Amino acid sequence: MQELDTIQLLIVLVPPLLLAITLHEVAHGWMALRCGDPTAQSLGRLSLNPLRHIDPIGTVLVPALLAIAGGFIFGWAKPVPVNYHRLRQPKRDMAFVALAGPGANLIMALGWGLAMVIGYHLQASMAWVGEPLLLMGNYGIHINVMLGVLNLLPIPPLDGSRVLAGVLPNRVGEAMARMEPYGLIILVALMALGLFNVLMPVVNSIRHFIMTLFFF
Repeated sequence: MQELDTIQLLIVLVPPLLLAITLHEVAHGWMALRCGDPTAQSLGRLSLNPLRHIDPIGTVLVPALLAIAGGFIFGWAKPVPVNYHRLRQPKRDMAFVALAGPGANLIMALGWGLAMVIGYHLQASMAWVGEPLLLMGNYGIHINVMLGVLNLLPIPPLDGSRVLAGVLPNRVGEAMARMEPYGLIILVALMALGLFNVLMPVVNSIRHFIMTLFFF
C-alpha cells in the first residue's frame, strides 16, 4: 500500500472507523430490540447517525493517534443501553446482544472487501474514485477485524465477557460483573504487556482470509 500523509490517512480512515464503531453499537441495540428490550430504540440509539454514538475520546482521539502512530487501531463509542430485565430470556439474550456487535464488524469487513473489488476495477477508468475506495476498503477490513477480535476478549466490559457469562454458570457472570469497574485498567495493562502482539496473528489470519475471498 502506498505511503499516505496524515491528511490522506484520515480521509481514508475516518469513514470505515466511524461506520465500524457506529454499526457495532446499533447492532447491540437492534438485537436487544429483537429480544424484547426497546430501551435503545426509545433513546434514539438505533440511528445510523454517528453523532448519536460518538465518544470524543474513544471514537476520535484514540483511534486517530493510533492510526498516525501506525499501531493496532481500536476505539469505542458510547455504549448502547440495554435493560437486562426487559429481555425475554435475560441470560441467553444478553449473549446474543453481545455477539451482535462483533458480528456486525465481520459483516462490515466483508462489505469493505467488496468495496475493494469495486475500487480495483475503477482504478483504470476513474482513478480518483477507485484508488481511495481501494485504500478505504483495505482499512475497513483491518479496522473491523481488529475491533471484532478485540471485543470478543472475555474482559469486562468487552462483549466477550457477556458472551461467556451467557453460556457459563451464573457465578461466572457475577464474577465478570465484579471485575467490570477494573476492566479498562486490566485492558490497558494487558496492552502494555504485549496483548496486541498476541492478537495480531489472529487479526492478520482473518484479514488474509477475507482478502482471499475477494481475490486480493
